[in-house]
Amino acid sequence: MLDLLRGGLVVSCQPLPDEPHDPMRDSYAQSLIATSAVAGGAVAIRCNGPADVTAIRAKVRQPVIGLWKDGSFPVRITPTPLHATALLDAGADIVAADATDRVRPAPFADIVAVVHAAGGLVLADVSTEREAYTAADAGADAVATTLSGYTSASPLSDGPDLDLLERVAARSHVPVIAEGRYRTHDDLRRAFAAGAHAVVVGNAITSPLHLTRHLVAATPRGVEEDEGN
Repeated sequence: MLDLLRGGLVVSCQPLPDEPHDPMRDSYAQSLIATSAVAGGAVAIRCNGPADVTAIRAKVRQPVIGLWKDGSFPVRITPTPLHATALLDAGADIVAADATDRVRPAPFADIVAVVHAAGGLVLADVSTEREAYTAADAGADAVATTLSGYTSASPLSDGPDLDLLERVAARSHVPVIAEGRYRTHDDLRRAFAAGAHAVVVGNAITSPLHLTRHLVAATPRGVEEDEGN
């Protein structure tokens, strides 16, 4: 399954988490975006929640990486074995789960055990080098730099954390997937040069709301509104 991702682009089909009224927050809409991404050459789809996994699984044959953002703990990406099981039942081939050092409702190793028992694979979302190696030692089949910049242990930068990617890829005994603020051709080229197994791109492809806001900010009207705030 991971060989199918090697050297390719994974597209993350997820509405913006802080926009509950985004019209794209719809499983059917996300399935159409995923289908379009696959037609464009995506080797896999990453998506959030059992409903979206089910809708996308019905339309694409490429691997589906499922996650479920839920709960009140700092760890919200597939926080428990029950979340992981629901994703597998919905059709996910790979389950992405937060493997950071933050407070969590269930041990990461328990999620790995449940997924492996069902024949699935685990992608560990991490924010630091130590978390990546710890997750791999706990049985993760691959690690992703998804959470770099989004925890207190990792500084946020405007672009992708290529330094973390390069350090982990040089030492990890499992594939390392680049994710987090990858937007351009140059970002992808540098990621693969740094040792990425695959690269995940999300909002830069799949969110009309995000893209429109970014461009509107450069218009005279957008500048006026920003100054008015």
